[in-house]
Amino acid sequence: MTIEQMLHMSGMHLVPYIQVATYLIGKSREAGGNMFRHQLDTMAILIDYGYIDSVLLKASLVHDILEDIPEFNHNTLLCIDAEAHAVYNLVQEVTRRKGESKVDFLTRIKETGSHSAKVLKVADRISNMISLGFLNNLEFVERYINETEQHVIPIAAEVSQYMIRELGDLIISRRRYLEDFNNFRSGTENINSDRFI
Repeated sequence: MTIEQMLHMSGMHLVPYIQVATYLIGKSREAGGNMFRHQLDTMAILIDYGYIDSVLLKASLVHDILEDIPEFNHNTLLCIDAEAHAVYNLVQEVTRRKGESKVDFLTRIKETGSHSAKVLKVADRISNMISLGFLNNLEFVERYINETEQHVIPIAAEVSQYMIRELGDLIISRRRYLEDFNNFRSGTENINSDRFI
């Protein structure tokens, strides 16, 4: 990170958005942890890839708030700072609408989403794909991998060759996880395998 980038980030006021994200502490995840931690993880992925846009980072901290807490008062978000309306608009872009299927949601982001919405959705999916390694619901894992390959990879292709590479690697490793789990369950695992060494 350059000095200019560090100075840019030093002027961001992320703490109020982190505070709003704490509303998600009570929302558990199937893979463990809670949705609050997932917000922070998504922001960390964005920073890891060099994204330092303040609206994008702030939105990443609260990107699931509208979807996971229907009773959330959006005015709490809108009064935070001068960028709050832009943050709220971006969060709305990456929030599934009532009655919208997952495929329709991802298609909407792909076809009409802003660049920031696409970047945020890909970072969100990277975080979720990492979490798949902690799930035992194999049907869900397989469905999620296929959904990522069919609908999120095309979004990633529009935003970052590096993020698409990580998603591709995660797809491969999660498919290997499914294969190993199925072999273990059926008793056909290879005891000489060095896959986990």
